[in-house]
Amino acid sequence: MARKEIVELSEYEQQRQANIAERDALLKQLALDAASVGLAPQPISKSSTSKKSGNAPKRKSAIARVKEEVLPRRSSSRLAGLTADSEVAKRKAEDEYVAVQEAARSKRQRVEGDLDLKDVVVLGKEWDKSENFLVDVVSRGAKPYERTFGESEVKETSDKELRALREKMSSLELYDGFEPNKIKITPERIYSLGFHPSPSKPLLFAGDKLGNLGIFDGSQTPIKSEDDDDDDDPPTPNITSFHLHTRTISSFQFSPHNPSHLYTSSYDSSLRLLDLTASTSTQIYAPTNPSNDEPLSGIEISPLTPQILYFSSLDGRVGRTDTRTPSPPEIWQLSDKKIGGFSLNPSQPHFLATASLDRFMRVWDLRKISGGSSKDERTPALVGEHESRLSVSHAAFSSAGHVATASYDDTIKVHSFENMGGWPAGKELTDAEMVPSATIRHNNQTGRWVTILRPQWQLSPQDSIPRFCIGNMNRFVDIYTAKGEQLAQLGGEGISAVPAVAQFHPSQDWVAGGTASGKLCLWM
Repeated sequence: MARKEIVELSEYEQQRQANIAERDALLKQLALDAASVGLAPQPISKSSTSKKSGNAPKRKSAIARVKEEVLPRRSSSRLAGLTADSEVAKRKAEDEYVAVQEAARSKRQRVEGDLDLKDVVVLGKEWDKSENFLVDVVSRGAKPYERTFGESEVKETSDKELRALREKMSSLELYDGFEPNKIKITPERIYSLGFHPSPSKPLLFAGDKLGNLGIFDGSQTPIKSEDDDDDDDPPTPNITSFHLHTRTISSFQFSPHNPSHLYTSSYDSSLRLLDLTASTSTQIYAPTNPSNDEPLSGIEISPLTPQILYFSSLDGRVGRTDTRTPSPPEIWQLSDKKIGGFSLNPSQPHFLATASLDRFMRVWDLRKISGGSSKDERTPALVGEHESRLSVSHAAFSSAGHVATASYDDTIKVHSFENMGGWPAGKELTDAEMVPSATIRHNNQTGRWVTILRPQWQLSPQDSIPRFCIGNMNRFVDIYTAKGEQLAQLGGEGISAVPAVAQFHPSQDWVAGGTASGKLCLWM
């Protein structure tokens, strides 16, 4: 390692170093004198020095919050008649302090035991257990093959007539000619289903999502030749299908005066007549402009005048057209939102019931149509309306004057209007008169892939007891009376999907259900 060379400082450098040393000594002496009299500057922390010298963004230092002690409110001892600094004043202050501390501790203390929600409501209306909307959330969802009505309920029925009816309807058996999985009546999801009115045999029709109409004869039995081996594929049913519309067949109905005439409505904005005898399908109604998209959600035929058709649309309108004249139909705007279903009273067809996305079921009187001078402003007389908590999917009239509705609030409601025949034109009902006579809890949460559940009445029951059927998300079909009493829960082996679209035969105790896969279930 090289030896460091000693460099001698010049006279100038020696004088400069001496001046620096003298200056430092003077500054140090001044600092000591300032500290002795309390004038020294505060020392700067290293953290603040590093923040100033660095390029990091400035951050506000967190302010430590000191929990303030809750003290009693001050009051005037003079006004209270107390002597200042007296023992009474001290005790009063101590008592107030203890009371405040006790109240604060009780608020933080946990509550032991059970709580009733009506006693702990903080915000919102008063709690009503009968209208518990939370049940819809926690119980929502299908439970395949889990029965909610069965033999035990039938045996426990004390009323003899009701028990006999329950035994009768519960005895219906699933059609055993073919397994339900084999009866694929339509290629796509079933939206509409119905029986031909003939009582001689169960002839079923079904409309699907793509405009196909399938036909199945429920009286057929599988035919297997003697040469067929047991290992071969089982026979399949004979099913006929026609492509009548370009979009969903939302509804169809047979003419009350000609059972060979089937009228269909579709989302392709048209009504068609299928003549089973002539083997032709004729368009009855469609918008004048072919480019207009006005999907139709339902169709009804008046029993008194079969040439007059009623139809509903997804934009809240109901129309009436006469097939005998080329004049445009009458259109009434009966709702601001979608009308999911409507029906005429079979015995009093001038009464109309609609169910809408706006949560209302409404009853209209077609004998009195009034409004502005323009046709677009005229509407039938509103008899009454009833609001549900969520949207109403369908409103079905029975021959006895009952209206059954299904709603997304998981209820089926039955309204009784049995004396409608004596009502004058334009009669109005009060809200109390529109209250349902029966409310049934029922899971109506179909979701995206299952067709909406709709109650359907039997048109002409042989025992004259009104009853309706509706699909069950647990893969059954439920049957109820107009009083809300359940009669049966139809099921069976081989049902692999929800028979959401359920329908009664007009007069026979035959019930059918259609699934989202286009397959058919039949009970007889």
